[in-house]
Amino acid sequence: MKNVKRILRWVLILSFIFLLYLLFWPRHYKAQIREKDLTNQVWKLSTGSSIGFTYIPSGLQEHQPYPIIYLHGGPGGAISKRVVDDLKRLSNYGFDLYFYDQAGSGNSTRLINISDYTVQRHIDDLFEIIKNIHSEKVILIGQSWGAILAAAYLSQHPETIDKIIFTSPGPVYPINNAEINIPAPDSLKIRKPLYTNKEANTSAGNIRMSTIKFIATRFGKKIASDEEVDQFADFLDTKSYKSALCDTSVVLQNRGGNGYYAGIMTYNDLFKMKDFRANIRGMNIPVLILKGECDNQPWGATQEYLSLFPNHKFILVPNAGHFINVEQPEIYIREIKNFLVQ
Repeated sequence: MKNVKRILRWVLILSFIFLLYLLFWPRHYKAQIREKDLTNQVWKLSTGSSIGFTYIPSGLQEHQPYPIIYLHGGPGGAISKRVVDDLKRLSNYGFDLYFYDQAGSGNSTRLINISDYTVQRHIDDLFEIIKNIHSEKVILIGQSWGAILAAAYLSQHPETIDKIIFTSPGPVYPINNAEINIPAPDSLKIRKPLYTNKEANTSAGNIRMSTIKFIATRFGKKIASDEEVDQFADFLDTKSYKSALCDTSVVLQNRGGNGYYAGIMTYNDLFKMKDFRANIRGMNIPVLILKGECDNQPWGATQEYLSLFPNHKFILVPNAGHFINVEQPEIYIREIKNFLVQ
């Protein structure tokens, strides 16, 4: 009997030690490495953010009156070489272009206090960026979460915006459950992607990352380094991007640069936002909305942008998912160019 108790005691001790190992021992993840030449210039903002960016000047002597600022997805994503290569063609039509990594991702600084990753912080950073480039107004291209950020920014600083292009827009927060569940018209023939983000999270997740996320979002504390969790975010990205494509045989390279804490904390803050719909509803600002036919965002999210902005143009892009520029780059650029150059 004593031997049995001794064995059980050691089983419990070893199990506890193993649990501690799973929870607290840093991990390493195999992920793609971001190309170093992206966002290699820096803005030092009065908000305290140090923002990495890429500037592509107009290819014409006569510039368009307002530059373009691209807002990447996520939150916690970063600028990719592919989107720069695709959109830089707009410089041939006289546009200056700016691509920047939002605070906490890419070549931008990681914030010491992770509770500072809020939607308002990203809005304030964008306002400072627009002041830094000395333009009376700008054109925003917002991808996914970037579309949410563009709409939220517009609600506070409409005087600085000339036009907005929403590509694969995420839902306006706080989510309107009645609106988000509106089915797409049958005539659009919307398709669901083959994979979901949930499947990627399930296959990549582990107890340590679940613990890190819980402590970060509940208590605003980080128990793992930015290096470790950003590596995990890049690893997760290699699995989740399939949900953003119609053609899952496509392999995306050199994405990287994700900021884990910026992602989870900003996303957590979205649910605390005050409803800003009243501030933007009915604005006559010209808006272009692009959506892939197998986008992973619900139709109701897109429908709300259509209802909020009466002066809109909507394009459903065939054989494209959430990353329209990846699967249909020519349609992507053509529709953006036609909207901007009229």
